[in-house]
Amino acid sequence: MRAEILEAAGKLLLDEGMAGFSVARVASLSGASRMTIHKWWPSKGALAFDAYLASVSEVLAFPDTGDVEADLRAQLHAFVRLITETPAGRVVSELMGQSQTDPELRSAMVEQYTTPRRSLAVETMERGQARGQLRNDVDPSVVVDQLWGACYNRLLNPDLPITVTFADALLDNVWRGIAA
Repeated sequence: MRAEILEAAGKLLLDEGMAGFSVARVASLSGASRMTIHKWWPSKGALAFDAYLASVSEVLAFPDTGDVEADLRAQLHAFVRLITETPAGRVVSELMGQSQTDPELRSAMVEQYTTPRRSLAVETMERGQARGQLRNDVDPSVVVDQLWGACYNRLLNPDLPITVTFADALLDNVWRGIAA
């Protein structure tokens, strides 16, 4: 039943965004009771976020080809395409906004998305340091902020586009400072 709820919630979320998203509609689409949904998710936002994560996690996997620059570039490209070529970009910005007033959603995002995603990126760069591809004095956590933070900035402040070309320019600029 949990999988059916997440599937229905994900479809509704990606089709209509947070404006059209409700526990009642997810219950109706999934065949689950609202009580069952509330038993598993403490808020509408937490349910929406779980549905979002279930919908995008495969796309956002970090590769490990042995070439940290290529791996970071591939992941940034996948992220940029996801947020610009699918409804996921609109949805994640809505979720980020709602997380400012929904503590359950904020907690779910931190526990299930931002912390694990940062860890994957940091681990990728630490592997690069171990292979001698990145300088040892580079702080991978700061590089995460430089690369993905710039993309999120453009997502939330849409006066400039987020493109693969932009992602490449980010990585090219950062790479000159971090490469061994």
